[in-house]
Amino acid sequence: MKKRDAIIWISLVVVLAAVVVVFRDRIHFDWAMFWQQLKHADAWHIGAAMALIYGTYWLRAVRWAVLVAPTKKVAAGALLGPQFIGFTGVALFGRLADLTRPYLVARKIGLPLASQVAVYTVERMFDLGAAAIIFSSALAFTPAAMPHHELFVRTGVVSLAATLALAVFAMAVRVGGGTVAGFARRLTLGRLAESIATKIEGFRDGLNAIASLEEFGVVTLISLVMWGMIGGAYLQTTHAFVATPELAGLTYARTMLLMAASIGGSLLQLPIVGWFTQIAVTATAMHEFYGAPIETATACGAMLLVVTFICIIPAGLIYARVEHVNLKQAASESEAAVEAVSES
Repeated sequence: MKKRDAIIWISLVVVLAAVVVVFRDRIHFDWAMFWQQLKHADAWHIGAAMALIYGTYWLRAVRWAVLVAPTKKVAAGALLGPQFIGFTGVALFGRLADLTRPYLVARKIGLPLASQVAVYTVERMFDLGAAAIIFSSALAFTPAAMPHHELFVRTGVVSLAATLALAVFAMAVRVGGGTVAGFARRLTLGRLAESIATKIEGFRDGLNAIASLEEFGVVTLISLVMWGMIGGAYLQTTHAFVATPELAGLTYARTMLLMAASIGGSLLQLPIVGWFTQIAVTATAMHEFYGAPIETATACGAMLLVVTFICIIPAGLIYARVEHVNLKQAASESEAAVEAVSES
């Protein structure tokens, strides 16, 4: 971990500790109720949610195989290990380990790291687009009788507009990535300009890997199914709290705001500390959006963290042992290797 990252991590710990000390007498939280809600969460719903999440990792491997197919034919099963190991690294070490996946894939299938970073960039853009389409469609067409209907519809329309803008940007990069990167260099100054331009060029290189309209359609379909399954995992997790009508009766559309809040809370994921911030974000969303008691909302937030984030750790550790990968070393090496590629 770099020195600046350690400073950020320590600073956040200090801030969180200060908040706990200052507000410990003002926050009324029934810990007995919290543990009771966790204890009585329905195991079948939790199991179904975890099964959906594990299914998305397999789809990620399939999608990666499709994206590298123009360069090299690779079985999706061969890419499952890097997905498990990479996301385990993110769960344990935070978003700093997010580049472990392209690093491990490049090393395993014998392709240049730069090409897999480009695939990773495109993968993230498809994730963003697919999540936005599912999120916005579910919200934009919510029934008029649903509470907070106007807020849901307005959020859905804004998200649809953002998705359309993203699609237009992707098309512009696909057709004239060099021109777009050059324009970014002229608009900004210093290292920021170069960083933005490099990311645009990486995105273009990844899009160029999609050789046909058929491959584009396959990747889009996989992405939509995958994010539909993630939404299903959120729904199953909330329905596990059968004793709380505000959560047990949630519709798929209404879970979209919760999913959006959870994704937002995970963007700046830091080691371990990020677990608690993500629980806090999702618990606040459930309490404010759905009126769930704060203890139940916190219990559900903790369970969502386990289902969507932590449950991959056992499989990732097993795969890391089987494939002789040191997780911490791989995370560190991937960051250094990607920086070297970016500077070359």
